[in-house]
Amino acid sequence: MDDPLIIAGRSFRSRLMVGTGKFPSAAALRAALDASEAEIVTVALRRVDLSRPEEEGILSAIDPKRHLILPNTSGARTAEEAVRLARLARAAGLDPWVKLELTPEPRYLLPDPVETLKAAEMLVREGFIVLPYIQADPVLAKRLEEAGTATVMPLGAPIGSNRGVRTRDMIRIIIEQSNVPVVVDAGLGAPSHAAESMELGADAVLVNTALADAADHAGMARAFAQAVEAGRMAYLAGLGPQRDTAEASSPLTGFLFDPPVEKEATP
Repeated sequence: MDDPLIIAGRSFRSRLMVGTGKFPSAAALRAALDASEAEIVTVALRRVDLSRPEEEGILSAIDPKRHLILPNTSGARTAEEAVRLARLARAAGLDPWVKLELTPEPRYLLPDPVETLKAAEMLVREGFIVLPYIQADPVLAKRLEEAGTATVMPLGAPIGSNRGVRTRDMIRIIIEQSNVPVVVDAGLGAPSHAAESMELGADAVLVNTALADAADHAGMARAFAQAVEAGRMAYLAGLGPQRDTAEASSPLTGFLFDPPVEKEATP
């Protein structure tokens, strides 16, 4: 806990969040969660029966003593739908945390900025801790922060694409301007993508498809956990500046090229 992730006053050791979709079985998901050491786990509310967590499904793989279940409004197309899903999760006894996700566009699943801001304002007024998934839009990120969201979660690339941090420049601006944690969410397909996000100064990353697509779910989860830690350490250590020209790490001195200097004979 020397460098905890703090969201809404709550501390977390891990800066890796994990989504729970696409895994072939509850056992595969459980193995990935154990290996990742993630403490925040997202669950799509449309895919689970909150009244029957004991069934062999997503909820059975999540240990509520170790994990904060972060309900996800994935599938909602309007602010009203998203708010209704969040209320159902709270009524079912979950903590009033919600990953706000509004994706009415079906091909690329890009988040709707207008409906997202509208839903965030409604949920904050109702006492929810809101973590909104957004396009990498610095203006929208600032508006959501001003509305009272606990984080902002800009995408690196479209959901499930595994294409990495394609929005790097905009994420850099969001990080620079943000006073709440910035979580890079969506599109991270390799541990190197997670490390890159953390090196930029992101506070955390959220990964799902990359783990579910892997042949070894637990092995990939462990690799992502180590990449997140390495990227964070590099950011805190301070990365060196990029240069347009070469600069020798060991400055050259004349002895490599100049002719040897003859010593005077001792009388």
